[in-house]
Amino acid sequence: MFLIGGSILALVIVGSAATLMGGKYSGAQWFDLVVFGVALGSIYALIALGYTMVYGILRMINFAHSEVFMSGPFTAYFLADAWGKSGFLEENPVLGLLVIFALAMTISLVVAVLLERIAYRPLRFAPRLVPLITAIGASFFLQYFFRGLYGPNIKPYPEIAVLKQYLRFGDLRIQYVQILVIVAAALMMAGLQLIVQRTRVGKAMRAVAEDKQTAALMGIDVDNIIVITFMIGGALAGAAGVLYALMFRQVSFIMGFIPGIKAFTAAVLGGIGNIPGAMVGGLFLGVIESLGPSLFLDGLGIPAPQQLKDAIAFTLLVLVLIFRPSGILGEKLAEKKA
Repeated sequence: MFLIGGSILALVIVGSAATLMGGKYSGAQWFDLVVFGVALGSIYALIALGYTMVYGILRMINFAHSEVFMSGPFTAYFLADAWGKSGFLEENPVLGLLVIFALAMTISLVVAVLLERIAYRPLRFAPRLVPLITAIGASFFLQYFFRGLYGPNIKPYPEIAVLKQYLRFGDLRIQYVQILVIVAAALMMAGLQLIVQRTRVGKAMRAVAEDKQTAALMGIDVDNIIVITFMIGGALAGAAGVLYALMFRQVSFIMGFIPGIKAFTAAVLGGIGNIPGAMVGGLFLGVIESLGPSLFLDGLGIPAPQQLKDAIAFTLLVLVLIFRPSGILGEKLAEKKA
């Protein structure tokens, strides 16, 4: 395994050196790639937090979380589209976006809580494979439920003129939608970290993640804490969905599939069950996915390298897990937890 990892690492180094010495890309182009990667990674990080929080509490992978991510912005599309056509979003972009975010986060929160209550709670003490299969089934159910509810077509999110403009620093520029994504994601991640580390609910969440039975004996309502965990993860996923829709300007019933897989990859990269690890993993994956094709593959003479960005993301996962199986910030779990 280390031979495979070493070979991949050598190709990355050789390709990067050849690309940089070739001088094909300007400093402004590299800056654009980095900013896009940070924005994309911020979205991955918000989704990954839902995966890692549920795993930290229940020791299960909630594969239906990608559909929680989809449900909020897909529902909020109809409000955004109506306001876009009426001109309300152009006249009141801040108020309009706040309402769209609130609606998407509420829908995703409700879907996440229903998932926990209907699909997962009855299987709380079942063998671990059973809730895993249930999560996959719930994912397909939600996909086709929203397909039947809203239709199979890809729907274009309305443009907001102010978000298309650029903030310039000499030759460098950042689009306002990217600034919105990065700042909003940073505020939400900081808020989550504050909740987990500084509030009674956060302390209870950490206690339940450590040992549910002991936490219950100490008077903590374990079921309530699990519901709160799903609520927070669902709300963050809904917000991430709107940010994703604003960046890529489209929604559909399968929009959560690829970002969900990437976010799960980010959670594993950072150390599954580790909240700061999910944040770092998401940002790391986003930047590598944006930079990787141009930096690693152009120098190797590979045509159309951007088509291989997904391959780079999952090769990165393999590489990290070869050299650090617990993830970037992960720790070895005790046998009881693992």
